[in-house]
Amino acid sequence: MKDKNNRLDAIKMIISSKEIGSQEELLQALSKEGFQLTQATLSRDLKQLKVAKAASMNGNYVYVLPNNTMYKRMVEPQSATEMMMNNGFKSIEFSRNIAVIKTRPGYASSLAYDIDVHDIYEILGTIAGDDTIILVLREEAAREALKQALSGIIPNI
Repeated sequence: MKDKNNRLDAIKMIISSKEIGSQEELLQALSKEGFQLTQATLSRDLKQLKVAKAASMNGNYVYVLPNNTMYKRMVEPQSATEMMMNNGFKSIEFSRNIAVIKTRPGYASSLAYDIDVHDIYEILGTIAGDDTIILVLREEAAREALKQALSGIIPNI
C-alpha cells in the first residue's frame, strides 16, 4: 500500500507542476520518477484522486486536481460555515479606483463569478486570473463600503 500512496503523491505533484494532457504523458513522467505501472492502473488512480481535465491558459486540455485535495486529506469533514470560510481569499489591496484581491491558486475565477452575480454597486467590473482578481471601482466608491458589501461573499475579508 505504501507504493500506491507514494505513486498517488507523485501523480499529484506532477499534475500540479506540469501541464499534462494525456495518460501517456503522465505515464512517461511517472516512469522518470521510477514508477512502472499500466495505463489501467493509472486510470484507476486518476479516478480515485478525482482528477479532471480543464482548459489551460493556452487552450489545451490538461489534468487538474480538485481544489480541496491539494496535498492533504481531510480527517474530519468541514461544516458548512468552515467551507464558506475556505473560499481561497488571501488579501485585498487598493490603488485609486482599483482593488486587487489575491487568492490561493485556482480560486480567483470562481470568486470573481460570485462577486459578479451579486451586482455590487461599487464595482464596475472584474477581471480574474488564476490567483488574482482586479476590481474596477466607481470613482466615488468608498473602500469600507466595498469591503462591507464583499463580506457577504467573502466572510473572512
